[in-house]
Amino acid sequence: MALEQLSDVVQRCEALPDDSYTSDDHDVFTIAGRTCIEEGNSPQVLSIVLDDKNQNIVRSMGWNLLPPLVQVLLKKEDKHLPQCLAIFNHLLETCRPKELLIGLLEQLEHDDPDGIAERLRLLLNPLQKVLLRLGSRKASSLGMTLSSVLDQLAKLPIPNTKEQEEHDVFSLCRCCTDLIQFVRPFVQEARLNQSGNNQLENSHRTAGGQDEGAEEELRTELLKFCMKTLSQPLLDVQIRDPETLPLSPLRSFATDILDILGAVGESLPSLVFHPLLKKKEVPGFLEEEVRYPKNSLASLAHLVFVHHLSADTFPSVFSPVFCLRSNMEHISILLSRTEDSRIQKGLELYEKSLVRVEDGSLPADLLEIKTFLTVPQNLVKVMTICPKHDLRTKGLKVFQLSIDKFNAEAKYRFFQYILRTSNHSGVEGYTIKNIRNQVDAALQPGNSNVWFEGAHLLPLLRKVFSLPDGPETDLLQYLDRVMESLNLLRYLVIRDKVTENQTGIWTELYKIEDTFMKPLRVGLNMSRAHYERELQDTMESKRKKAKEESVLSVSVGGERLPKMTSESQIQALHSALHTFDMIESVLVRIEELIEVKDGLESAGEPHPLRA
Repeated sequence: MALEQLSDVVQRCEALPDDSYTSDDHDVFTIAGRTCIEEGNSPQVLSIVLDDKNQNIVRSMGWNLLPPLVQVLLKKEDKHLPQCLAIFNHLLETCRPKELLIGLLEQLEHDDPDGIAERLRLLLNPLQKVLLRLGSRKASSLGMTLSSVLDQLAKLPIPNTKEQEEHDVFSLCRCCTDLIQFVRPFVQEARLNQSGNNQLENSHRTAGGQDEGAEEELRTELLKFCMKTLSQPLLDVQIRDPETLPLSPLRSFATDILDILGAVGESLPSLVFHPLLKKKEVPGFLEEEVRYPKNSLASLAHLVFVHHLSADTFPSVFSPVFCLRSNMEHISILLSRTEDSRIQKGLELYEKSLVRVEDGSLPADLLEIKTFLTVPQNLVKVMTICPKHDLRTKGLKVFQLSIDKFNAEAKYRFFQYILRTSNHSGVEGYTIKNIRNQVDAALQPGNSNVWFEGAHLLPLLRKVFSLPDGPETDLLQYLDRVMESLNLLRYLVIRDKVTENQTGIWTELYKIEDTFMKPLRVGLNMSRAHYERELQDTMESKRKKAKEESVLSVSVGGERLPKMTSESQIQALHSALHTFDMIESVLVRIEELIEVKDGLESAGEPHPLRA
């Protein structure tokens, strides 16, 4: 029935010109032709399609046969596969390219999550043939095709391990390789155009302004493709170095993308350093933001500085500090994300940018640049709330590395900033520990440092020796900060002699006692009394066995702990009391040391306050 209908409509349309076919003719040809292929009549359809007198009909309507043909080619099991392949190839050569392009893209975007890779690998080559048939008018169609291809590519899972990439378990690697083969002729055309423009710039522009517009459109579409690829999948995949994986398809894919950027006339150094260079480009700001997406440029910087791809294109004149300044914006973008892959790349790029900088060389005026403040903020979030332990550990390592690169004044101002903004006891404690290290270095013979001695140090110490909420401060929540503050105070009292007073601690001691030590003593007494009472009530409740599970709730760090058994509650309360004992032992030791110093003073050494 379907074969008869197909033969009838073809016979009826033989003598008609192309523009005389009715919508009914199109509908009958489409439905009957598709049914014939689905029912296994592909040999008869092939005979009709190849008949010379039917070529006008095939040219106008043949692209409608693509859906069933693609299904057969995907399955690869149909006994009429050779005939279907012959029909498919003939349509690619005969039908109008724009209609073919629409039909092929519809098949590419087919809602079949399990067949994405197979569709991509099947259709990329036919799409390339169709686009090449469009001649100089292909740029916009190429852009549309590449956008659809990348949208499908983004749906494939990312290989997380070396083995997954080696065996290409998700077919992403093969699709990426095929994609490079797909764009190769268009890249070659752009490269030749670029070379021709460089050699015959003036005469070419005078003679072929329209050709120049088409060439520029082609370059633009390829640039958009590279930028989108840098953002996805390259920003998500883990590129492995040759030592880890000698033959890495994904590393080769990234290298090819960077090569395409050069082919379309883009300078990799200009792209990587775009955050600094763009400030000079006032016109077209919005267009620049669209042309060079920030995520894509951050991905490019990571490929260049971490994996050294295309590193030979970078002149050696760029100083490590200049590279760091430029990369800080890329790092800020990556660390502000929540995806593990982005955070990992941000930490790697920051580390690679810092290691080339000499220790103690970065000046304080860099902290006036916004990114030198936003990056530490993002780094603090990574260190404190990132779920992955290895990323938190890496974040702490890079945080310390960044501190080491600042000079003394920059360290001083950086510590002030972190103490003011971090709002995290662990980060504040770590910063106070760094302050102690800087003071210790400054007190070494011949290492005098005005920023961590005397008048400059005192404002920093006042920030350190304070309790966020006075006597009512939650000592368990702020344990790290409190302990490091006490350790610093104990160090200063031991290390700095009353007679020398290099740090100024002895002139500031009476203020520290009023603002820190006394409130801490009151807070300790209040906290201990509260927890001892809770412990007594819990033990009493357990003895009376009033309930199988006690209803007592314990708060630590401002948050209620989940309900626990009596034994667990008692253990938690004992742990808290032990913590208070530990704090008090250090506080008592400091008070004893101060008394010893006062004893020395009364024995004849003058006190700085009374001199």
